[in-house]
Amino acid sequence: MDVDVLKSPTAFLQQLLGEIPLAAVLKAYEDWWVEEGMEISNQIDRAGTPWVRMFDMLGNRVDEILYPAAYWRALRQGYKAGLVWRAFEGGRLSDCYLLGYVTAFFDAGLYCPYTVSLSTAVPLEKYGAPQVKEQFLPPLLRKDDSVWQGATWMTEAGGGSDLGSYVHTIAQQSATGWRLNGEKYFASNAGAELAVVAARRSDAPQSVRGLSLFLLPRYRDDGSLNYKIRRLKDKIGTRSVPTGEVELQDSQAYLLGEAEQGIYLILETLNLSRVANSIGSVALMQRALTSAASFASRRIAFGKPIGEHPLLRKQFMEWIQLHRQAFCLAWEAVRLLEEVWREKPPYASRYHLFRIVAHLAKYLTAELAVQSAKWAMEVHGGMGILAEYGVERWLREAMILPIWEGTPHRQILDGLEAMERKRAHQLLFDYLAPFAEPQAYEEMVAQVEQWLGLPQDEKEAQSEAVFHRLARFTAESLCQRHPVIKEA
Repeated sequence: MDVDVLKSPTAFLQQLLGEIPLAAVLKAYEDWWVEEGMEISNQIDRAGTPWVRMFDMLGNRVDEILYPAAYWRALRQGYKAGLVWRAFEGGRLSDCYLLGYVTAFFDAGLYCPYTVSLSTAVPLEKYGAPQVKEQFLPPLLRKDDSVWQGATWMTEAGGGSDLGSYVHTIAQQSATGWRLNGEKYFASNAGAELAVVAARRSDAPQSVRGLSLFLLPRYRDDGSLNYKIRRLKDKIGTRSVPTGEVELQDSQAYLLGEAEQGIYLILETLNLSRVANSIGSVALMQRALTSAASFASRRIAFGKPIGEHPLLRKQFMEWIQLHRQAFCLAWEAVRLLEEVWREKPPYASRYHLFRIVAHLAKYLTAELAVQSAKWAMEVHGGMGILAEYGVERWLREAMILPIWEGTPHRQILDGLEAMERKRAHQLLFDYLAPFAEPQAYEEMVAQVEQWLGLPQDEKEAQSEAVFHRLARFTAESLCQRHPVIKEA
């Protein structure tokens, strides 16, 4: 067990990926976190939910989110490092996810603002009208303190899985452009200068086909607020991202892409965030294992460090192996996304291969993040539940990861749909065949085909066990593909 590698996200990435062109940038960013960012992050977590100043001294509505000045300094550090702009300078989307890994190792919640900002910039760049793109994209790509933030607001009070039924925000076109009316109940990164918003056109059907994607600025053309923040949520963790309820009242908006293709654009946006969720989950796993390994090397019980006792040592090795497999799966989602992120509907088969891998990665890595954080607390014993030592924080932070961008149920059912409608499992099996273990491969193919042949209700009822096995099989097979990862 190489504890030194576990302590450094950059060292871990280099060990598993080999030479990384961005290595010097990653190390400088990591050094900033060690020297300054960790203490800022701890202070924000201990302070709890920020609050909203709704009015200025003259009674004007401002809805200003109040964090300590150090928070904004920490937040802008990542934007300047390139968590958004690097995707558009040379087209290396993966650079953003590498920086996201380092971010989430130190603060999984802070990775959210960068994720939703990237998920705002991408659809704007792909689908925005030329004049809209010219006006709003450059501020998102700035490299100084004037950088704008983005947000992705889909979910309303009824929930986020059934968008066709529970998106009640209405978009109406007039002579002066689109106007939105409604509310978003889980609005991550409230206060952002731009948001991409799901809304239903006033003349559209009551289904996902009636949804479109819009760009919503924070301010109207006359400088007044274009959306209002009703309140911020008091959450168990991820306190470094403000999540609130926002109200849209005749709010100015700009249509992205074709109105009838909105659901595809919404899912593209969610998939960008799902990949980030997977990367953040694996990074949080590493942080939890780092904490556990450090403590186990110093805690003496029955005459020797607890990490040297056979049972705990075996558990460590199992978790390290699971962590590597989780990384293989998450990073494959990044690699495939790098290939297809500029595609527009109708998509090629490679995009559907990416989809199934993204669903599998989001499903498995989020659950492993929760379980590894829980296990790290157990390694610390009673000290692990005390807030003053920070170990319990990794479990609090991890609890949101299975829920963000679609629960495990949603990943399973969306993955099932991709298999039934796009034969995504066949694409996956063809992709894994050259390096998967032959017997496990044949068994997995047979199990999936048998499952897909069941009656619909029975198939859905049995879906979790098969999907979990498929996720583990995919992760294990992908590790076989990469000798560096396999031998590390």
